[in-house]
Amino acid sequence: MYAIVEIAGQQFKVEQDRFIYTHRLAGDEGAALVFDKVLLVDNDGAIQVGAPTVEGASISGKILAHVRGEKVIVFKKKRRKGYQKQNGHRQDLTKVLIEAIKF
Repeated sequence: MYAIVEIAGQQFKVEQDRFIYTHRLAGDEGAALVFDKVLLVDNDGAIQVGAPTVEGASISGKILAHVRGEKVIVFKKKRRKGYQKQNGHRQDLTKVLIEAIKF
């Protein structure tokens, strides 16, 4: 059984007892979360598609940790001008354990 849920403006495929990395969410480690923007639920082949969301469906989860992603290097250069600029970025992420899918 899996579901497609919208979290912080992005869509994720979630399954029970799995974890996902999302953009930083408000809350402390160990805090419980409920996501109610469920777009699709697949229960062993029985698919429910929402318009835009599935009525009465929710995803419950728990914040495991606040982490940072891998470093992404941004390098800009203009040829023959002597212009070079290097910048790095690490995205703040939240590791969320999906505990239950209710519909």
